[in-house]
Amino acid sequence: MAGADSPSTALRRRDLCTRGIRLVGKMRSDVIDLLDTYVERQGLDASASVAAVEGVPPAAVERWDEQTGTQRLLENLAAYRAFRTLLAQMLEEQREQLGEADAALGRALASVLLQVSAFAYHLEELLQLESRSPPSEEGDGPPPQPHLSLFEQKLRGLGVLRELAQWAVRSSRDLRQLAKPSPGTGSAPGLAESP
Repeated sequence: MAGADSPSTALRRRDLCTRGIRLVGKMRSDVIDLLDTYVERQGLDASASVAAVEGVPPAAVERWDEQTGTQRLLENLAAYRAFRTLLAQMLEEQREQLGEADAALGRALASVLLQVSAFAYHLEELLQLESRSPPSEEGDGPPPQPHLSLFEQKLRGLGVLRELAQWAVRSSRDLRQLAKPSPGTGSAPGLAESP
């Protein structure tokens, strides 16, 4: 991975990480706003307990500092691809439930879905910079949802948005870690695969 150590690659990586941090910061802000709107419009209690969302890796990592840059990027990409599928399902369900009666919620969901898609593409760019082809999307994402009651759909939506907000925080941390130069080399730490 000699190319990953070149100054131009290090600058490009830092630029992509900086833009990614801005993207994910805006996304997190929008998701927090959407969470408030979602809870209110769906008639949910903001403190409702929700089970883990199937198909989405948890944002919390036990040994986060031991992960390589590639591991961070791959886990982020898997999560955002899953969120893209889940948000599309939520948008469809919301349209079926409310039609145009709550266009504001639909627009907010669609906006966050676009941001998630853009960020997934951004992560793919970072992986390509590291001479890694992004994994295929076949079989990626959450499994097909069983038929859920309306209330279960609402709770799952709440869980998706909460976990997405957590992932936005983790993604920002991951990108900041990737952007850091290694002492003496000028390249980001842990991007190469371990031998």
